[in-house]
Amino acid sequence: MIETKKHYDIPEEDVFLSGHFACPGCGEALAVRYVLNTMGPDTIAVVPPSCISIISGAQPYSSMKIPVYQTTLEASAASAAGIKRALIRQGKDHVNVLALAGDGGTYDIGFQALSGAAERNEDFVYVCLDNEGYMNTGAQKSGASPHLVNTAFTPGGKPTVKKNVVEIMAAHGIPYVATATTGFPDDLARKVAKARDMKGLRFIVVLTPCLAGWGVKDDEGVKVSRLAVDTGMWPLYEVEYGTKYTINRGPQGVPVMEYLKLQSRYRHLTPEMADELQRETDRAWELLQARATCVVSVSNAEPIP
Repeated sequence: MIETKKHYDIPEEDVFLSGHFACPGCGEALAVRYVLNTMGPDTIAVVPPSCISIISGAQPYSSMKIPVYQTTLEASAASAAGIKRALIRQGKDHVNVLALAGDGGTYDIGFQALSGAAERNEDFVYVCLDNEGYMNTGAQKSGASPHLVNTAFTPGGKPTVKKNVVEIMAAHGIPYVATATTGFPDDLARKVAKARDMKGLRFIVVLTPCLAGWGVKDDEGVKVSRLAVDTGMWPLYEVEYGTKYTINRGPQGVPVMEYLKLQSRYRHLTPEMADELQRETDRAWELLQARATCVVSVSNAEPIP
């Protein structure tokens, strides 16, 4: 059964303001609200070209009450690492650095810098707002676009699977990796707060439906986000130091088609294609459960020497 009503009492700082340039009902704007208001005012944001850079606005008319450095598309992690090192040199290591990038600037174009920062375990929080495509430029496919989805570049359905960036980042052995979505804001805020209070590179990927790019009604972004979790297509979990898995919420017995049918980007699916996606989702969930079970004996995850 899908939860339809729930009251969320989430402590928020007044960092992200109304009056921004996001589309009505935008999932990214909602995610940015919880991320920034949880990170707090002692934060510097790094934003590459993306919907997020439009939402934040051109200075001095930003919707964010913190310093924002708009970097190049490939350099979010490198810029964040440099800013944090400069702050430490100035004795301001209490100031958090937050990279806010889309999936194109994370899974694809910005991944080299991100992987390098992870290898060095740079001290900042990296949040990827994943709308599963280059939505700001016309809904082209990215490495985050799911299997069989319709995009501007794959009108018949993407022939390859979505890149598993969570497992790739976890394989670096960094302190914290997590998934989240706007459909469960309490879970998102908790994970951002946890990452904020840690040291080293912390990586959170947030599923944020693009209403126009996905073909979703303006008032159904949160509903779609919740269905992504409850069907098992986007399980919520955490990985600490690449070894300790904690599953927060998985499939609730809802068929994958309940999620897909709300999005026009999947209306080309045949019953056979839908069955294939269900099987893929089931296999991925079994694998995640196996990973979580394998590390039960590791009671306290520690940094890899």
